[in-house]
Amino acid sequence: MISNEVKKKKIFIDGPIQSAFIGESIAKHQTKTTIGAHNIFLGQVRNDQIDGKEVVAIEYTAYQEMAEKEIHRIREKAFEKFDLVCLHIYHSLGIVKAGEVCLFVFVSSAHRDASYQASRFIVEELKLNAPIFGKEIFEDDSHQWKVNLY
Repeated sequence: MISNEVKKKKIFIDGPIQSAFIGESIAKHQTKTTIGAHNIFLGQVRNDQIDGKEVVAIEYTAYQEMAEKEIHRIREKAFEKFDLVCLHIYHSLGIVKAGEVCLFVFVSSAHRDASYQASRFIVEELKLNAPIFGKEIFEDDSHQWKVNLY
């Protein structure tokens, strides 16, 4: 059976995004000789101090189907706005400890300016529109929903 639906790439990764995965993603692009620039954004969990308590991890959840549609929309809009060759977006689900990577945006273009602008656009759109939520977990095992600051 042939599907008319375009196969969408995996966006969500269980737990932290590992450095080996990031490195492999970069290595796969060495054969794409029309690329002159890559811009990589890595979002990392900070151990913020809130009301005298230290954040030791964030537990990420999402309305996955809705988030995938929104991220696909953001991705398509980035291709429309900027002259890109390639674009990948990955976000963690589950528990990610302080110091670990939770967001990986990898933008490739012929020239650096497009990759810079697209990367910023994508990260800001994700923060504003993607239904992905983080629960900050404190050292005393208490928790609260994260508020995104810009």
